[in-house]
Amino acid sequence: MPLIDIGANLTHDSFDRDRDAVLQRARDAGVAQLVVTGASREHSPKALALAQAHPGVLFATAGVHPHHAVEYTEECDAQMRALQAHPEVVAVGETGLDYFRDFSPRPAQRKAFERQLQISVDLAVDGVGKPLFLHQRDAHADFMAIMKQFDGRLGPAVVHCFTGTRGELFDYLDQDWHIGITGWLCDERRGAHLRELVKHIPAHRLMVETDAPYLLPRTLKPMPKDRRNEPAFLPHIVEELARDRGEAVDVVAAASAATAQAFFRLPPVPAPAR
Repeated sequence: MPLIDIGANLTHDSFDRDRDAVLQRARDAGVAQLVVTGASREHSPKALALAQAHPGVLFATAGVHPHHAVEYTEECDAQMRALQAHPEVVAVGETGLDYFRDFSPRPAQRKAFERQLQISVDLAVDGVGKPLFLHQRDAHADFMAIMKQFDGRLGPAVVHCFTGTRGELFDYLDQDWHIGITGWLCDERRGAHLRELVKHIPAHRLMVETDAPYLLPRTLKPMPKDRRNEPAFLPHIVEELARDRGEAVDVVAAASAATAQAFFRLPPVPAPAR
């Protein structure tokens, strides 16, 4: 079944040496479409450029990750809004809060988050805001409080790379938000709790992602020598996810792809080259 990777950091410099080969391996593995994560002033334009170079296959988000929140100036806001005008940019983000690393001061994180949520509101079509690609780590209470400020005005939201608690998961599902599952699921040290939690995510709220080059699935055999994750490994994550949900792999693959297409308003998956 064709798969859609909703979060791959393909602008990362670790892909500079073989990006075309990485994309070919993804296609060979059945990954038909990918959303390239834009997470800073530097990398959001690069994500757009990649999407423009691979029409119908690659798409992009544009935003500023909380790690980079200090760079969110008026000029940055204008830049993010300009990027959102391109049809290849399918979501606002990556944006949110990260109190685990605190690479940017928390007040700056909250302000940058609010500014980007306002972009989603301002770009509403037929009363529905632009989709949101969200990050939250160790900041659940503030995250929920800020999202609540925009209640009823935001577009569809996905909490990407979900690694949180049962309570956090159900808070998100109660808001009808989507959940992105990564290879964190395959980490016996940190992700074992997800094995049970993923059973509770409705199929129409569940999407899959690699977050490449990060979060290489620890159950992958054989492991790549450079320990770099890449989109070609998405089928492995789907297999683990299907096992934990007690569902057939093709069922999870088809449902997650359909959910991603609807969420990001993607065109039909391109037919394979003959």
